[in-house]
Amino acid sequence: MQRDYSGAIKQHERAYAAYRTEAQTVAAARVARILAWITGNVLGDWAVQNGWLARALRILAEVGEDAPEHGWVLIIRSYTEPDAAAREAMFREAITIGRRFADPNVEIESLASLAALYLLTGRDNEGLALLDESMAALCAGDLTEIASVDNLFCGLFWACELVNDVVRADQWMRATAEVMASRNVVGAFCRAHYGGILTAAGRWQEAEAQLIDAARHFDRGMPERRAAAIIRLADLRVLQGRLEEAGQLLKGLEQHPDAVRTLAAFHLARGDAALARDLLERATEGADEKVAAIGASTMLGPLLALLVDVYLEQGCIPEAEQAAQRLNHLARAQHGTYLPAAAALAQGRVCVASGRGDARACLNVALDGFAKSQLPMELARTRLEMAYALAERSPEVAIAEAKAALEDFERLDAARYADAAGALLRSLGAPIRTGPKGFGALTRREAEVLELIGAGLSNSEIGDRLYITRKTVEHHVGNVLSKLGLRNRAEAAGYALRQQTSL
Repeated sequence: MQRDYSGAIKQHERAYAAYRTEAQTVAAARVARILAWITGNVLGDWAVQNGWLARALRILAEVGEDAPEHGWVLIIRSYTEPDAAAREAMFREAITIGRRFADPNVEIESLASLAALYLLTGRDNEGLALLDESMAALCAGDLTEIASVDNLFCGLFWACELVNDVVRADQWMRATAEVMASRNVVGAFCRAHYGGILTAAGRWQEAEAQLIDAARHFDRGMPERRAAAIIRLADLRVLQGRLEEAGQLLKGLEQHPDAVRTLAAFHLARGDAALARDLLERATEGADEKVAAIGASTMLGPLLALLVDVYLEQGCIPEAEQAAQRLNHLARAQHGTYLPAAAALAQGRVCVASGRGDARACLNVALDGFAKSQLPMELARTRLEMAYALAERSPEVAIAEAKAALEDFERLDAARYADAAGALLRSLGAPIRTGPKGFGALTRREAEVLELIGAGLSNSEIGDRLYITRKTVEHHVGNVLSKLGLRNRAEAAGYALRQQTSL
């Protein structure tokens, strides 16, 4: 794959001019839409994309309404329509047009767009069902336009990440493996979303591989899109407690709209609750009133859940109660399992902090929801919160819950949360293991650094490979030498080679 997008743009611009000269209206509009896709979805040049979309819209208007092309007119107009009900009407009309004229590209893209709208407005089950139908059509070979294929793939994995549906994402990854292998854009961007899904599912090694692969792909051909992978990689680093690496990844992304939750989580993990609070309050202010009109309930929920954590960290219980109530209001309109579980966890945490309400009942709802969603990190967090709730009344049960949470956190390599579970166990008088598992044991990151030392890479090259700073690499190298009783890099390289040979 050459990924010569500049060359592709020039060729399509020539084709567009030729079709216009020959008065081939439909063909010219099709090329304009492809140019909009390349400049916007691939390169991130949204102003250029808007220009080509406007050009396609103006040309398609020449065709009239009694033609399949009118479906594209409706789809393009929907991009700037602020009202959710109006957008839904546009999509439904476009679906009807696509079916009437037997144009699957119009029909399926409209169907997938309607699915995304449903997800944004809290109708998860309906939206996911429509996406499944759309993906089945893709697998059957119904779609012929690359832009439609790309939009459908990205929509599916965006949706799965949004509602934390790792099972659905896994199934479609397997079913569409051949199609994805043939698409040089779809593979990378979908892997960024898939990396986010794997992070939520607790499969952090797989998530890191997907996200780093996506970031490298973007570096080679479309650096403007790399933020999709970098933000998710930073989110993973925050969960792992590797805050220096997270901070390096987030540099330059402070104003990126998709980075709000990750930035807030980063600030909170560093102890800068005030910064996290400011970010989240600005992002959620007035959002409740806008949800019905613009569609944002599924996206607002995780921000409110994190805002509850921030308020509780600051000891602001009334504010935490209010945020938890807002989250619960959103969750009641959801048919999925994740957001109601997140709302139950938030309410349970408020009950523990305030000493009011039935914390255990709320947390049991959260445990059930996160278990059904297959989200081990959230499940472990809820178990830890349950331990806090039971610490005074049932210390033996609290110890059992805290130990279960600690084991999960250690398995995930979530060091910061493992420390919290360990501290609670110590306060309850429970014996716990201290120090690493086994003398001289390396962390996953240290093992990765050792492997790259064995491959002959310098510190700078290791940093580039792992998306960490040279200073951080030096820190890891020092730990490796110390834990393994080695004197220098040469001995470390030899040790790495011997380990590989013995496998």
